Amino acid sequence: MNREVMLDSYMTYIQLEKNYSIHTVTHYRKDLEDFFAFLDAEGTADIREVEYLHARNYVAALYEQSFSRATVSRKISAVRSFFKYCSREFGLSEEAFRSLHHPKKHERLPRFFYEEELEALFESIAGEDKLSIRNLALFELLYATGMRVSECTSIRLMDLDRTMHIVKVLGKGKKERYIPYGQFAHDALELYMEEARPRLMKNQNHTMLFVNNRGEPLTDRGIRYILSECIKKASLNGAVYPHMIRHTFATHLLNNGADMRTVQELLGHAHLSSTQVYTHVTKEHLRKTYLNAHPRA
Repeated sequence: MNREVMLDSYMTYIQLEKNYSIHTVTHYRKDLEDFFAFLDAEGTADIREVEYLHARNYVAALYEQSFSRATVSRKISAVRSFFKYCSREFGLSEEAFRSLHHPKKHERLPRFFYEEELEALFESIAGEDKLSIRNLALFELLYATGMRVSECTSIRLMDLDRTMHIVKVLGKGKKERYIPYGQFAHDALELYMEEARPRLMKNQNHTMLFVNNRGEPLTDRGIRYILSECIKKASLNGAVYPHMIRHTFATHLLNNGADMRTVQELLGHAHLSSTQVYTHVTKEHLRKTYLNAHPRA
């Protein structure tokens, strides 16, 4: 069986059975096609001839192209996962990449807003025009729930329980979860849905919660643009991205005594290890506070 047939079978598997996002599926296909191109350049068109030496040379070639450690790690994971699947389904040996050891990606501590910075951001957003009302509702909900931006853009009107202050989101792997939100987010959402959203909708007719100035559903890119504009207005320094609000949500909860399992559930993390990175953030925050405040530190 040729590698193209194996590739198509694998892509169907990760999309339908593993429920990987379209974004991840696209990246994995590109990574595997790049690996096949490397094999062709090495004169190894038959995937059954791949050995450990090919795997080592491939890693070396990736670093020669100046890919980051995180990108190399993802590409190797994609190929390793492909070989593992093909070993099970087609009898292809996975020994070459199973034996491969390569440096793990460097784990950077997630960046977050301090409470004073967040207050400045919310104050800069506040306004009586329709876009300011929408922006405040958007960021209040992101901070109140810690949801991913992709989850936020997929919220429909019927996903909000406006009485119980709960929102249903569709996370990674198409897993649904319910997240509560507080009074600040509730008030901002009510004002947006009663006053701003009808004016933004114009001639559009759909049920997506957040919309742009033309009444079309707001996209991930749209949220990034809105945040960058709000950051300029708030005069905050440094590179800022929407996922920082999610980091901020988790960090503030842990700083104020929330338990790890609850934060894991709210974030929609499949593994506790994904949530534990925020304990390092809070410890670092405590350390800096101690060094700045203790007379003999």
